[in-house]
Amino acid sequence: MKGKSKKWLGQANWVVGFAVTLWLVGGEAAGAAGNGLLRRDQTANASRADAGSAGSAALPEAIWQKLPRWRGFNLTEKFYKGRDEPFKEEDFQLIAQLGFNFVRLPMDYRVWIKDGDWTRLDGSVLREIDRAVAWGGQYGVHVMINFHRAPGYTVARPPERRSLWTDPEAQRVCAMHWAAFARRYRGVPNSRLSFNLFNEPARIDAKTYVAVCRKIVEAIRAEDPDRLIVADGLSWANDPVPELIPLKVAQATRGYQPMGISHYKASWAGGERFPPPSWPRLIANGLLLGPQKTEPKGPIVIDGPFACRTRLRLHVNVVSSQARLVVEADGQMLWNKTFVCGPGKGEWKKAVYRPEWRIYQNVFDRDYFVEIPGGTRRLRVLITDGDWLSLSELGLKRLDPPAAEHVLPLETRWGQAPKPIRYTPDSPQGTFRGPETQDRQWLWEHCVEPWVKLKRQGVGVMVGEFGCYNKTPHALALRWLEDCLANWQKAGIGWALWNFRGSFGILDSDRADVDYEPFHGHKLDRKMLELLQRY
Repeated sequence: MKGKSKKWLGQANWVVGFAVTLWLVGGEAAGAAGNGLLRRDQTANASRADAGSAGSAALPEAIWQKLPRWRGFNLTEKFYKGRDEPFKEEDFQLIAQLGFNFVRLPMDYRVWIKDGDWTRLDGSVLREIDRAVAWGGQYGVHVMINFHRAPGYTVARPPERRSLWTDPEAQRVCAMHWAAFARRYRGVPNSRLSFNLFNEPARIDAKTYVAVCRKIVEAIRAEDPDRLIVADGLSWANDPVPELIPLKVAQATRGYQPMGISHYKASWAGGERFPPPSWPRLIANGLLLGPQKTEPKGPIVIDGPFACRTRLRLHVNVVSSQARLVVEADGQMLWNKTFVCGPGKGEWKKAVYRPEWRIYQNVFDRDYFVEIPGGTRRLRVLITDGDWLSLSELGLKRLDPPAAEHVLPLETRWGQAPKPIRYTPDSPQGTFRGPETQDRQWLWEHCVEPWVKLKRQGVGVMVGEFGCYNKTPHALALRWLEDCLANWQKAGIGWALWNFRGSFGILDSDRADVDYEPFHGHKLDRKMLELLQRY
């Protein structure tokens, strides 16, 4: 670009940034210099600006060392380029009316660039974001701007052509975008506005992540030194990053664990392969190793007693090369089957060749049934010959008299021997019992406590996304959500549900097992709303 064009662009950016500052902040410190340029915008938006100042006063102060316990939602109008829409004022009205005070705007940078050129920003789209920030001020709702797809990185598909983590040009362009936002919203109080750099960084090391964050933070603070900045944790925002502390940024985590609950049947997350969920649930290992394997191994032991004839269902997932699967009842072989993998069509669903080991590890994904005699006290399921085999589910169904099947999902855990399971179909404490259970305490220890430790180091923490897809049974989803919410309340951590309207939300979620209530032209999940309001 020629020097004159650069000078003109710089003046234009200054005018736009100055105008938005006047509009969003209410003109408190703009001075007389902008009066001529902005008189029309000020007149048109005077009442909105006044309302914005009032809304701002009602919001708590926010600093990187200690975030408020915000409670709210993700608004997804600009989440993906293929479905770019303006944000809706009604959402801000309803969110405030229902008692919440936070929205996160997860956005795809491609919606505000011109003609696919990531160095040119489209002012008409940016003005739609301006309006969302202004509505936040008007209705007393904090707005967090997030680059869900940033120049050079996305957790979604398709991936970016250049990598933000390794490519200097992607880093330069990403910094340019964030600097433009910082310049645009300079002066908007941190109580009303924050920046969330990237969404769920994955498969990168802390050193690389911190180095890129430093470049973006420096670009933002060159334009707006005091802007509140929040960085997601690593491993899809599940792991805190103490190495970020010198950058003076808060951090955000997620509330999607276990994925088999939150993303059951969600196609983009492989949820069609997840077994039917339960909560709380026993954690059981379905990986069986052959006798030649040196890793920790053992049989799956199921203690009864089995008072009547019972049908055992074993869902075989993957078989490596070949394996002989055996079921024993009180030490006596009851059933056995040898699985042999190969190319082409067969008993398996998919043949998978592993050239590094020169073997087939085929996906069977099918059930096998064994009848257990009444009076049996202990079952053992094991491999007596061959490589390894994974079971993804087992079911037990009493036959005398016939009863519903009890299902236990199984995980594939290398380096751990399966632990004993107790089958107690008539116990109020659960059908399956064992030494490790996923419940509220498990969530605290694995998903919350690491972030509480980061808080104790003087870093503000929040949950940027959480929620449960609409195919998870509603009653189960509510039990799991309450355990998550109770833990975050105990930890003093705020949260934002994904989403407000849509398949995870409280409005228009299209669940098959909810009696919806009419609400301002939407279908309201009243039980989920009241649960969120309690926490």
